[in-house]
Amino acid sequence: MSSVTVMHVDANSAYLSWTAVDLLEKGYPLDIRTVPAAIAGNPEDRHGIILAKSIPAKKYKIGTGESLYESKQRCPELLLFPPNYDLYLSCSNAMYSILQEYSPVIQRYSVDECFVDFDHCEKRFGRPEEAAFEIKERIKRELGFTVNVGVGNNKLLAKMAGELKKPDLVHTILSQKELEEKLWPLDVRELFMVGRASAKKLNKININTIGDLACSELVLLRSLLKSHGQLIWEYANGIDHDRVTPNDEVLQKGLSNSMTIKYDVTDKREAENYLLSLTDRVAGRLRRHQCKASLIGIGVKTNGFVRYTHQIQLPFFTDDTTKIYRYVCSLFEECWKGEPVRQLGIRLSEFTRKDEYQLSVFDIRQIEEDEALNKVVDEIRDRFGQTAIYRGTFANTDMKPLEGGINDGNYLMMGGYKQ
Repeated sequence: MSSVTVMHVDANSAYLSWTAVDLLEKGYPLDIRTVPAAIAGNPEDRHGIILAKSIPAKKYKIGTGESLYESKQRCPELLLFPPNYDLYLSCSNAMYSILQEYSPVIQRYSVDECFVDFDHCEKRFGRPEEAAFEIKERIKRELGFTVNVGVGNNKLLAKMAGELKKPDLVHTILSQKELEEKLWPLDVRELFMVGRASAKKLNKININTIGDLACSELVLLRSLLKSHGQLIWEYANGIDHDRVTPNDEVLQKGLSNSMTIKYDVTDKREAENYLLSLTDRVAGRLRRHQCKASLIGIGVKTNGFVRYTHQIQLPFFTDDTTKIYRYVCSLFEECWKGEPVRQLGIRLSEFTRKDEYQLSVFDIRQIEEDEALNKVVDEIRDRFGQTAIYRGTFANTDMKPLEGGINDGNYLMMGGYKQ
């Protein structure tokens, strides 16, 4: 097997763990990780589904994505807490900062997972297993939450190792022997990229375990599942040529931000204020990625669940909140037909690097002024919190100045798949 060493660091029950740590720091009398608890949207806000759950909640078969009604039927004493996306991003960044001390090559796989290229780092930090244990313990000691660390000869094996048993453990798959002993006995559905439909087809030809898949004829798998058959055969045999790619080397494909409103909005100005709060957050993310966008799109869902989408291709690139918002409002006016609005969303795409676009000599002064203003706003928010400075539109109102979640775009995944 390859001599490359990769770690996969995955926060255990991330949203719930991060909420638990935050609550304990604020004096909450109970660690919600030790009781049936879940992070869920408020049903009054029309977000009534489970987003994350504690390990004790799993005993009641509480499932991510199911309704609060179903969950409460199975576990009436289930404790519910709202999501806090700014907290999650802060915890994610804190974990990332620790990992940076161990390797210069880190890929954010999602908000709660990272791949770490540990190649050439052994002289400083020792054997990968020892370093993985040190990372796990440091995160627990310094940040208050637990992680699983998988160590493998490539990204696939590192991720599969980390999934073997949770929580708060280090697992390795660093040899053919470990691959055959630890992965091959598992149900084929446990293999990354094997979904329900693929598993059903494999079961029909008596491929039930990852070992069965690894030992199958490649020609048979290709005839059954086309190119996907070859991909999962390679994964079953521990083959993955995808390298750990730092996210700053990946030009994002798109950033989006959306929200379901607590009530049906019928006033145009009110809808535009919600769009402003969504724009402010997503434009900040765009600048954090050091990108500018040239395609702006919006989505509108009515109370009758009819969805409209509209977009505009700009002849230039921008990361300016005010400029993006003007186009968002124009798109909203074009597509909205006056119906009560239930949900609003914004998407930015067609990116270029911030330092790779050409300025117009006629606009350069205004662009520089806008960039200076945005930079100051971003720095204040990074230092003092996301709501430390906000637009006067939201003063003396119940409306949040920054709406939406933390979807920071399309992280580059194994095999070139996008998340």
